[in-house]
Amino acid sequence: MKGKLYLIPSPLGEYEPANVLPAPVLRKACELKCFVVEELRTARRFLSAAGLKGHIDELEFHTLNEHTAPAEVEALAPLFDNGDVGLISEAGLPAVADPGAALVALCHRKNIEVVPLVGPSSLMLALMASGLNGQSFAFRGYLPAKTEERRSALKDIERLSKSLNQSQIFIETPYRNDALLKDILQYLQPSTRLTVAADITLPDAFIRTRSIAEWRRQPETIGKRPCVFIILA
Repeated sequence: MKGKLYLIPSPLGEYEPANVLPAPVLRKACELKCFVVEELRTARRFLSAAGLKGHIDELEFHTLNEHTAPAEVEALAPLFDNGDVGLISEAGLPAVADPGAALVALCHRKNIEVVPLVGPSSLMLALMASGLNGQSFAFRGYLPAKTEERRSALKDIERLSKSLNQSQIFIETPYRNDALLKDILQYLQPSTRLTVAADITLPDAFIRTRSIAEWRRQPETIGKRPCVFIILA
């Protein structure tokens, strides 16, 4: 019988995993011997804090990130001949805004059971805390990096939000957070509401929802922090 793929959530920052992950999830993580991870150093640090300190060198690790080719993902299939495998993202839920989705898709093609485990999602936590429409929402992923394309995408997303009365969720590479926020405040309508949610679950978490007009009067600097943006026009 083939092993299963366990989707192991990880904390959204550097703190005790037990603060955000249920005990059964941590137990399962400590039972596994083989992991596919987005970032090796982050995964080793998380598993050590989860209860495997002193045993990390006994584990088997394989990397799957945005640079992993489809053939390399396919080559991971034999891992399941030897038992269960854990999938760990750099932060939060595996396979959600995360390259690990390619391994999940492989498992479905190979009839390998996929077991999602409970953990923090920055996207859903931001939406919960936003006060915006939680009945109808869409995740847009990353906006274009090029300035003019990003500004055009923002206008399109705002029009869609208004026509559907739908919250639009998107993220950015941390070093471009402030450039994105500047464009949001410059190009969106004053009445559109914007949530900025940075460092969610961390001690210095920042979560605010204001109209664009209010943000313009009270601008903030986000800096290079993991951040989720939500608008509702």
